[in-house]
Amino acid sequence: IMATGAINVVRGTKSSDEELFQIYSHSESIALVVDSPQFFNRLAESFISRINARFIVLLWGDKSSLNSKAVMDIPVYDYNDITELGRENRNALCYSSELFEQGQQGVFEAIGPEDVATLIYTSGTGGTPKGVMLTHRNLLHQINNLWDIVPAVPGDRFLSMLPPWHAYERSTEYFIFTHGIQQVYTTVKHLKADLQHHQPHYIISVPLVYETLYSSIQRQISASPPARKTVALALIKISLLFMEAKKIYEGTVLSNSPVKPSFIFYMFNYLRARIVAALLWPLHNLAKMLVYKKIHSSIGISKAGISGGGSLPMHVDKFFEAIGIKVQNGYGLTETSPVVAARRPFCNVLGTVGHPIKHTEIKIVDIETGEVLPDGSKGIVKIKGLPVMKGYYKNPSATNKALDLEGWFNTGDIGWIAPHHATGPSRKCGGMLVLEGRAKDTIVLTTGENVEPAELEEAASRSSLIDQIMVIGQV
Repeated sequence: IMATGAINVVRGTKSSDEELFQIYSHSESIALVVDSPQFFNRLAESFISRINARFIVLLWGDKSSLNSKAVMDIPVYDYNDITELGRENRNALCYSSELFEQGQQGVFEAIGPEDVATLIYTSGTGGTPKGVMLTHRNLLHQINNLWDIVPAVPGDRFLSMLPPWHAYERSTEYFIFTHGIQQVYTTVKHLKADLQHHQPHYIISVPLVYETLYSSIQRQISASPPARKTVALALIKISLLFMEAKKIYEGTVLSNSPVKPSFIFYMFNYLRARIVAALLWPLHNLAKMLVYKKIHSSIGISKAGISGGGSLPMHVDKFFEAIGIKVQNGYGLTETSPVVAARRPFCNVLGTVGHPIKHTEIKIVDIETGEVLPDGSKGIVKIKGLPVMKGYYKNPSATNKALDLEGWFNTGDIGWIAPHHATGPSRKCGGMLVLEGRAKDTIVLTTGENVEPAELEEAASRSSLIDQIMVIGQV
């Protein structure tokens, strides 16, 4: 579809029939692509009968299994039909004697970088639908620049369980397929077995998956014999202390203070951290052999886990760092194609979402005045650059609200940028983005104090007794 210059409008099969109809109508779609006869037949009465489709494409299954009444006057093509039509059209275009005489054989209509490639709807059935217009330039930007985050080589295996219509999964897939990398698809049900069987070099997922893996490992440790459990938990605590000391002398201690620490104070902490790390290093290595080696063999992820689409709890982040599984947290939105920032393999500072990727600018502005704030100050995150969308389809008011005249996109997220320090424990953190929550979620207490519920929710969720939590308060 994209190669022809047409626009694809994507949605998952779990969406309601009414939501699909609303998106089909609002996007002015002219055809329908479905994955199976079962899904098509589900839509036959409530959806198919209400749309004016020129044709229908069935990706898998037999056309004879489709509801005959629903397709009575609509041409239906399966995957084999489409590939054969494509072959015929290509041959006709490339080898036509008439076109050859005109010197036009093999000429395709040009697709411009600012042409819309896809529409991804971010809202449900309530209110005005918002179809995010992502251009070919937006998607190519992701393909060309994600390698800085994931320096994969041909033959590496990626495991993913994200919905294929999400911007996160789509950009990742385009990157994978253009770099000769293997893609393994899995589901929640088969995640554990597929991790062990395929031993992926990378896993692309959301924080919930890492939380699930963390909980699974904790349960396995808790189910061990008492002596083994005690040793494992003690070694994990030692590794956590080792990593904290290591951060101090490596310069990856996150801080929002613009004040440079005194040289004497820093040197004291530096030397103390070196001594602590040296004392703990043998026990940390022992933990690698006795405990972490077994964990690695069961889940793979030999190079890195890439996390995006939400906040990664700090205790989960620290745990995986301690056991030697690198998790690189990133940040993005559907409106930004989606990746705009991510932690790099060589500077994976916990608590941040890393530096902006190439051709992307990030600034923090005051919630009330819109003035640009200095590094270390908390405010609204705004983004500008090649990954930012063209706008919302047929929704100029929403577009103008989200994008200002200079092209800055208002994310609605609260965050701050780590100050730059030439020396000290935070010397490698400068310029990294730290997220605190959503502006609309901020709770204003009767005392006038602002509280970000995400921090409280994360702290409470560390307990194995809590599955889900929502912090509420007075506004």
